[in-house]
Amino acid sequence: ISIDNGGTLTDACVIYGAKVFRAKTLTTPHDLTQCFVQVLKEASKRVYGEEKLAALLEEVDYIRYSTTQGTNAVVQRKGPRLGLILRKGQDPKKLARNKDEKDLFDATVGDRVAYVDPGLSDEQLESALTTVINELMSAGANRLVVSLGGANLAADEMKVKHVALLRYPRHLLGAVPILYSHQLSDDGDDARRTWSSLLNAFLHPAMERFLYNAENVLRDARARNPLLIFCNDGTSSRVAKTVALKTWGSGPRGGMEGAKALAQHYGKNTLLTMDIGGTTTDIGVVDRGEVREQRWGSLEDIQISFPLCEVESLGAGGSSVFKVVDGKVQVGPESVGGAPGPACFGYGGKEATITDAYLLLGILDGDSYFGGTLKLDSERAKAAIMENVAKPLGVSLDEALVKMEQAYVGKIAEAMKQIAPNLKDAALLAFGGAGPMSACRVADALGVKEIIVPRMAAVFSAFGIGFSDIAHSYDAALTDTGEKGLSDVIDRLTVRATRDMFAEGFDLSECAVEKTLSFSQNGEQAARPVNGDMKIPDGLKSAQDLRVQFRATKAIPHFVLKQDETKAGKATSTALARAVRLSDGGKLADSSLPLFRHEELMPGQGAAGPAVVEEEYFTCLIPAGWKFSVNDNHDLVLQKN
Repeated sequence: ISIDNGGTLTDACVIYGAKVFRAKTLTTPHDLTQCFVQVLKEASKRVYGEEKLAALLEEVDYIRYSTTQGTNAVVQRKGPRLGLILRKGQDPKKLARNKDEKDLFDATVGDRVAYVDPGLSDEQLESALTTVINELMSAGANRLVVSLGGANLAADEMKVKHVALLRYPRHLLGAVPILYSHQLSDDGDDARRTWSSLLNAFLHPAMERFLYNAENVLRDARARNPLLIFCNDGTSSRVAKTVALKTWGSGPRGGMEGAKALAQHYGKNTLLTMDIGGTTTDIGVVDRGEVREQRWGSLEDIQISFPLCEVESLGAGGSSVFKVVDGKVQVGPESVGGAPGPACFGYGGKEATITDAYLLLGILDGDSYFGGTLKLDSERAKAAIMENVAKPLGVSLDEALVKMEQAYVGKIAEAMKQIAPNLKDAALLAFGGAGPMSACRVADALGVKEIIVPRMAAVFSAFGIGFSDIAHSYDAALTDTGEKGLSDVIDRLTVRATRDMFAEGFDLSECAVEKTLSFSQNGEQAARPVNGDMKIPDGLKSAQDLRVQFRATKAIPHFVLKQDETKAGKATSTALARAVRLSDGGKLADSSLPLFRHEELMPGQGAAGPAVVEEEYFTCLIPAGWKFSVNDNHDLVLQKN
């Protein structure tokens, strides 16, 4: 089972032999354990025909889970008050080099900064450190980060740790949670390492409470194996072996892992990804079968010491708020989420969203939405768009609908041009509950002529998580380029990997081990595999930022995609139709479009647009000039005529 906990909806994907079952439920931001349990109950209904959570958990081999809790905590600035201890003489202003860094520093640390000199004698250091910690706690800090920097980073921080444990032993109620930066990363860049530590300390308490609560639910239900957390490096590991910072952005990475699997399976050299959910549109690129990564990842505009895949999140989703600013339609970044949701949900929302617009355009059907379990109210949608878009612009409802779609598609297409300027021969992978609806419009704006809408589009990030393995990654600076330097680092990392994989239930001999040297060359990051002789090539000994990456991976079962052998056949007909209002030269025209049920289409079948393809959780609009066919994996392949 793979679960993707999004801002609006929580998705589950169950691989049961050759079958795949899906489930969705609204996210409950006040208590994420509630939607975690609820989506498992919904999944059990799909598997057994009735709610049998205990039976599902008795049978399950692995549960891989991704949550947006960390992302939301950073965005909303909800977390502990941090205190920061620096080396005497360090300047905290170097941590506020741009607006994002300044804003986050003010929100998480503020003036709770103190200094110590690790060169003091033990007695002097004990007195100074006690004073510093008491001052920070009195100023409101409830977690501390120690980031001393310097050539003796690890030794100096360990000296401070020894003194702190003497004065604040962990068995006492007054124990102070302290994170020492070198234990998270030995990155020589003080700003990157300090920000990584601050962010991890900020995310840690909420993540720990929630994930252990979720694991306790499974334990109480007697699940056979512990909960696995899907991380933003594409790996999965136990809660107790997961770094809080690695949960940030893990949901979008799940979509990228699925995209990587499809790109390799279908032989796509460049695959653009467009994941439109309720709150955001996440866009990325799979290039030559690999997910693009930044060696030093950026969280908002803050560089950290861990790699992150290049996924850009836009505030443009099915629940993003439309408003008029300076006479123009603005999309997001605010979202009404799943509660109260778009106005048409009837839960009290009064803001205009693209979901309301697509309902009034007829692309969405108010009776079949969300598998028919959520009836949409067109009158509420109309009132919200008139009040928030049409009246401020001084235009009719029809004109407002056209302008909303143009603004929405334009925002997404413009962002995709920035992340992938060379679109020649690229294909677009459109997923998320709202991705297929706008796929052709966005592709037309980009000049892209092929689109893949995966069968699991509505739960594709959850589906993609299922391609991950249990793995642990390590990264260490290589300061000694002599004969034994590299082998000493590899030996140290091997000991850590042996211990961590043992905690996962595996011996290191069962795992695939990758060892890589990374370095900076001419301002660009590069990497090279470590040779069996453990020697550093002469040309690399003088390279900048020379580091060792070590990854141990225990492969676990994945879903197996079918070879695509069925050729597209003759056009398929349907007796179903849908009344849709399509934009023609900036004006809306009424049309009756053929409506195809995705689950009833067979491999090789297809038709030319304009048409609508719909299934339980997504709707795909195929305008004139496009055609679709279904392949052997039941993915929709759309091509420009």
